[in-house]
Amino acid sequence: MKGKWKAVFRCISFFLILILLLLGCSYVVTPKNNQKAFGMDMVSANGILGEKENTIDVLFVGDSESYCSFSPMLIWEKHGYTSYVCGTPLQPLYDSSRYIQQAFKTQKPKVVVLETDVIFRKYGLGSYLFSKGQSYFSVLQYHDRWKNLSINDFGSAISYTWTDDNKGYRYSNKVVPATNLDYMKYTDEPEEIPKMNELCLLEIIELCKKNDAELFFVSTPSTKNWNYKRHNGVQAFAKEYNIPYMDMNLLDDLKMDWNLDTRDAGDHLSYQGAVKVTDYYSGYLQERFSFEDHRSDAQYASWNEALKRYHQSVKG
Repeated sequence: MKGKWKAVFRCISFFLILILLLLGCSYVVTPKNNQKAFGMDMVSANGILGEKENTIDVLFVGDSESYCSFSPMLIWEKHGYTSYVCGTPLQPLYDSSRYIQQAFKTQKPKVVVLETDVIFRKYGLGSYLFSKGQSYFSVLQYHDRWKNLSINDFGSAISYTWTDDNKGYRYSNKVVPATNLDYMKYTDEPEEIPKMNELCLLEIIELCKKNDAELFFVSTPSTKNWNYKRHNGVQAFAKEYNIPYMDMNLLDDLKMDWNLDTRDAGDHLSYQGAVKVTDYYSGYLQERFSFEDHRSDAQYASWNEALKRYHQSVKG
C-alpha cells in the first residue's frame, strides 16, 4: 500500500515540477512588449494590448476577411466610437476564441463581431488542445524565442505600450477585379459546420455572456470564400442561438462593384470595398447601441492623432 502512495506522490510531484518549469519558461520567453522587435507574434492583432484599459467599444475577430473589411479609424472618424480588429491570416476558430479571451482581460467591449469565414475552417482536436495550452503556457507559442533572448527577458516586467494606428485594419491599394459574380446562387442546402467548430462557437458564446458583450455574426463580401450553402449553415446556427447575423453578400444596398471593390479577384476587399462595408456595418451597430461619441474626450486624444497619421498613409 505504501508503495502505491509513493508512486502517486511521485506522479503528482513530477507534474507540479513540470508545470512550474513551464510557467517559468513561459515568463522568460513571453515578449515584454507587443512589438515585433520584442518577439511579439501577429503584432497588428496584438496591438490591442497597448490600448488603454476599457476603451474599446467593439471587437472584430476573424481571418483575413476581417482585417481587409473593417477599418476602425473610419468608424472613429464618422461615429466616434472605438473598435479594434483582432484578425490574423487563416485564423482558426480556436484562435478567434483566444483573441476574444485575451481582449477581455483588459477591455470591456459591448459588442464582439465574428467574421464567419472562420466558422468553416476545419481543425482537429490536437490543434484545439495545443491552442488551449498556449493560453496557459506561452512557451508553447514562443519556444523559438530562446535564440534571441536578452538579459531583460529574465527580469523585466511585461509592459505592452505599442498601439497600431490602423487598429488592426490592413490597407492595400491594389485592385484586381473579380470574375465569379454568380457566387451567391440560391439553394436550400446548408453547409454543415464542423462539430469541433460548433463546440468552439459555444465557447465563444459563453465567453461573451460571461463578459456582458453581445455577439454578432457578419459575412463580409467575398466571391471566393462565400456561397449560399455557407449562408444557410450560419443562419441556422445563428437562429438556434439567437445571434444577430448579417450576410453582406446579399445586400443590394451595399452596391458592391466587383471591378473596383476587391484587391485580389474577389478574395478580399480593396480599400474602396472596405469603406463601403465599414460605413454600412458601423452605422448598423450605432443604430442598435447608440455608442458614446469619444472624439472630444481628452482620454481618447490619441485616436484623433492616429486618425491624422491614418489619412497620411491610406489613400482612397
